[in-house]
Amino acid sequence: MQAFKNFRSYFFRGMAALLPTILTIWIFVQCYIFIQDKVSIHINRGVIQLILLFSDSWEEQFLVDFWVDGPGRITGFFVAIIGVCFIGAFLASVVGRTLWHYVERNLMRVPLVRKVYPYIKQVTDFFLAKKNLEISKVVAFEYPRKNTWSIGLVTGTGLSKVTRSAATDFLTVFVPTSPTPFTGYVIMVPRAETIEMEMSVEEALRYVISGGVITPAEHLAFEASQKKQED
Repeated sequence: MQAFKNFRSYFFRGMAALLPTILTIWIFVQCYIFIQDKVSIHINRGVIQLILLFSDSWEEQFLVDFWVDGPGRITGFFVAIIGVCFIGAFLASVVGRTLWHYVERNLMRVPLVRKVYPYIKQVTDFFLAKKNLEISKVVAFEYPRKNTWSIGLVTGTGLSKVTRSAATDFLTVFVPTSPTPFTGYVIMVPRAETIEMEMSVEEALRYVISGGVITPAEHLAFEASQKKQED
């Protein structure tokens, strides 16, 4: 029985150590396979047709063996990556942003798409889009009830009408939810009822994503151990 407990403990400890690396590699491999099978192959076939259009001295089977099945197939992958960069540059322009907003508005009118697209966009924007979030500090306050404390990100001051009506200085706070911190609640809290935390926004998000497992002190200890192993 003790041997079984040790085996189970070692197994889960090993999985905890290996799984993040395995999943990271798997995601990148799947992205590569998708681009190669769904995008790159069509680019390479287009290259073959372009070569045959200007020269009839090439054998099509030789071109297929090189560009589709051989070492030349990686060319389409790099072309696809460069194409994504060009699309990103275009969408960064005024014309590109306007055109994409028009496309998104029309997507949101499709019955099934509008039920899925906004949530996928939230996830991709959170991880990929470089947005300057106006977050000044991290605070703790009693929420959702008294004697229950939550972590929030200060995004600004309270609405002026509320501040004047209550004659109190408010803070606008975004309360992220676990394990998906890109969703949450926006509430206004009296400034006097908040405690400013000595942690960065990144540390607060790690705390929320991990369900409170990774505290700032534990993260610093982890980084120190990683640096020690590298040295």
